[in-house]
Amino acid sequence: MGMYKYVRESFAATYKHRPPEYRAKIAAWRKRTAVERVEKPYNPIRARALGYRAKKEFVTVRVRVKKGKRRLAKRASGRKPGKNIKYRPLSFSLQRLAEQRAAKDYCNLRVVGSYYVGEEGMNKYFEVILRNPFLSSKPDRPLNQAAPVKKPAEKPAERAP
Repeated sequence: MGMYKYVRESFAATYKHRPPEYRAKIAAWRKRTAVERVEKPYNPIRARALGYRAKKEFVTVRVRVKKGKRRLAKRASGRKPGKNIKYRPLSFSLQRLAEQRAAKDYCNLRVVGSYYVGEEGMNKYFEVILRNPFLSSKPDRPLNQAAPVKKPAEKPAERAP
């Protein structure tokens, strides 16, 4: 494993101990937009494990998601306040929500994966890796579909003398 193991451990320690530089970085993220394209992934080891490569076809996006609040805001429209509640399902994780928001903003790209970057009091931050299927040399196909099998070339028939 080598170096990757130690880099992964250092990122885990950063998330756990929250040094001042890390906190300042998250405070700067709070002032930016909710879905923001970033040049390079914050945690390149994790991004590469999910399928990221430093090529034109891959895009990294940082998404801010509000923590908590399973109960969603919904306008009243003349209904009683107690009957006017909409809930987010418990199976719906914040990471999945971040992936959906990134896919909505970058609708021509496909989601490859996402990972946790950090959190503060109100928000959680995820980086979502997106891929442009139109720029790639490999065709985009469903995961359950096997690669096309090439048939061996037929030999020309031998001529009789």
